[in-house]
Amino acid sequence: MTAVILALDLGTTTGWALRPTGGPIAHGWISLKGGRYEGGGMRYLRFSRWLNEIYGTAGDINAVYFEEVRRHASTDAAHVYGGLMATLTAWCESRNIPYQGVPVGTIKRHATGKGNADKAAVMQAVRDRGHPVTDDNEADALALLHCALEQEA
Repeated sequence: MTAVILALDLGTTTGWALRPTGGPIAHGWISLKGGRYEGGGMRYLRFSRWLNEIYGTAGDINAVYFEEVRRHASTDAAHVYGGLMATLTAWCESRNIPYQGVPVGTIKRHATGKGNADKAAVMQAVRDRGHPVTDDNEADALALLHCALEQEA
């Protein structure tokens, strides 16, 4: 049986890629931007609901990989990332789904051969694998999924 793997690039715009059992890779992105009249925790509740939806659609998830970011452009970005990572890891723990962070440089090196590749190079590498992407977060999630698939093989 083929393992169902979910790969995530966590952020205000979260990229995702899913390799289901017996089907093509699904991918996209979701916006977790806070609404004008929402409390600060609503983005995390929406993310948790989205995880439940993808889990229901996939039927099961055997492993989750996420982009492990060590440095952020701003304090706000670091807070959002930390909140999303906490939500994700708690969600995985509650379902006994193994999860693993993969450093950004490792993902870029796997996709392009360069650990410091820019967004355009990662997007092109993902397109070269046959995935039509227009968002760099989606491209990062796909690059991570392909990296994870080779680790699992």
